[in-house]
Amino acid sequence: MIGIDLSGKVAVVTGGSGELGRVMVRTLARAGAHVAVGYLGNQAKARELADEVAALGVRAVAEQVDVTDLASVTAMRDRVAGSLGAADIIVNNAVIQYNWVSVLEQGIEDYESQFRSCVLHNVHMAKAFVPAMREKGWGRVIGINTECAMQCVGGQSAYASAKRGMDGVLRVLAREVGEGGITVNQVAPGWTVSENRGAGSSEGEMEYVRRIPLRRRGTDQEIANVVAFLASDLASYITGAYIPVSGGNVMPTI
Repeated sequence: MIGIDLSGKVAVVTGGSGELGRVMVRTLARAGAHVAVGYLGNQAKARELADEVAALGVRAVAEQVDVTDLASVTAMRDRVAGSLGAADIIVNNAVIQYNWVSVLEQGIEDYESQFRSCVLHNVHMAKAFVPAMREKGWGRVIGINTECAMQCVGGQSAYASAKRGMDGVLRVLAREVGEGGITVNQVAPGWTVSENRGAGSSEGEMEYVRRIPLRRRGTDQEIANVVAFLASDLASYITGAYIPVSGGNVMPTI
């Protein structure tokens, strides 16, 4: 039977204490990876999660980090290296949330915060973690993007523009680091069912589901499954990809 085996690998998940982040942390740990749970403010949840996955027999730590600040990311990298070892897998999941309004109404500060948490987040993580991956000759960079980057729906300009910028950074990075045995890919969820955001029957949700070929919202576990796949050797010849996990709601074309 083919399975996902990340035994002995070290993974860092930013936004690891959040709803989607927690499921990704658990999934990577179940596959055998040692995991650093990156968090900004929710220390209690991050430590609780680290203790939970450590019970699976892997090593886990909770590490505070501001992904918009390179010095903070670099310090977190050093702490992870000291406790778990140099990271083999990074999952860039953290993002700053904001209100969705029109371009004319959106505050400039929203565009700036989205740029920092999407574009600079990925730049900082690459600068901090990729050099050690190059030394090992193996690495996985996984960015969590969104279907919104393709849809460009009204009210999403700050979010979509930042995620499209993130896409550009990661595609260029894929070309630059591939010869070092490092893959760089993106997972793009749709409107996801998670622990505190269950499926419902509101008019807006039903309209959304009607547009999806699979006629349902995806789950956080389905997103985490793709992350684990990309982190594994099963995906060793995939790089530079933007992979929607949205039930067909968006379909990149050739």
